[in-house]
Amino acid sequence: MRLNELYLSGSLENKGPMESYMKNHFTFLGIKSPDRKRQSKDFIKASKQMPLSELFKLTKEMYNKSEREYQYIAIDMIEANVKRLDWEELKKYSVFVQDKSWWDSTDAWRKVFGLHLLRCPADKDRVFHHFYQHENMWMRRISIILQLNEKENTSTTLLELAILNDINTQEFFIQKAIGWSLRQYGKVNSQWVIDFTNKQNLTSLAKKEALKLINQ
Repeated sequence: MRLNELYLSGSLENKGPMESYMKNHFTFLGIKSPDRKRQSKDFIKASKQMPLSELFKLTKEMYNKSEREYQYIAIDMIEANVKRLDWEELKKYSVFVQDKSWWDSTDAWRKVFGLHLLRCPADKDRVFHHFYQHENMWMRRISIILQLNEKENTSTTLLELAILNDINTQEFFIQKAIGWSLRQYGKVNSQWVIDFTNKQNLTSLAKKEALKLINQ
């Protein structure tokens, strides 16, 4: 399978608003998510038969494309193949978290790593520490929001480590991530979140986000 076998058709009507929504950091073809998934369905299905080495090369080729939709499809493709990847193979893809980075791609990659945790919970500690205290801010964002889908299986030890490591980082996307991770865990353990926010000197943004559902 080659990248030139993927034919994408965008819309000028969508292109401008999509680029504006992403603060003009990226060029778009103008393909919204449902249509992107429809157009790439056969391509992603075929990827499940690819050797893993070729899968990585294809992801890299898609990251070399200027249009943002190609990065989205690359992440969709790895999500579709995540059951084929053990941690040693999957962690290679974290290089793409650091390439053309923004919240959209970072959070999509977080979902991929989170799906691996749901399938292989014994890997949680080493997956977490791959991202924890990384020099790259987007990698650290993943350490903070890694457990969003873990519910009652959330390790509060790891969650607290990630948050405290960046508690004073004056970066909007880090502070939003702190609030988001706490808000999500608060759905299953609101008292822990209340106690944590009372104990720690969180920024006003992180605390507001953390308690948004609890204070309703």
